[in-house]
Amino acid sequence: MASSDPEDRATIGRIGAHTSWGNTADRTARTSAGRAAMAQKFLDQADGDPVRAEHIKKAYYQQLARKSAQARRRKASGAA
Repeated sequence: MASSDPEDRATIGRIGAHTSWGNTADRTARTSAGRAAMAQKFLDQADGDPVRAEHIKKAYYQQLARKSAQARRRKASGAA
C-alpha cells in the first residue's frame, strides 16, 4: 500500500534511488545518454556553434545556481 505521507514517500524514493545506484556497475555508461542529450540541447540552441553552446550552457548553470541560492535564503529566513 502506498503511503500518502510526503516525508515517507520521499524516504521511500531515496531508498529506491540508493538501491538502484548501488546496483549500477558503470555509472558513467548509465548517464551517458542524458549527458549527450543535454550537450546536444545547448548545441541546437547555438545553431551548431560549440563556442556559443558553451556560453549558453554556462548561463544555464548560473541561472540554476542563482535559483538555488534564492531558495536557500528563503528557507533560512523561514519563508518556505
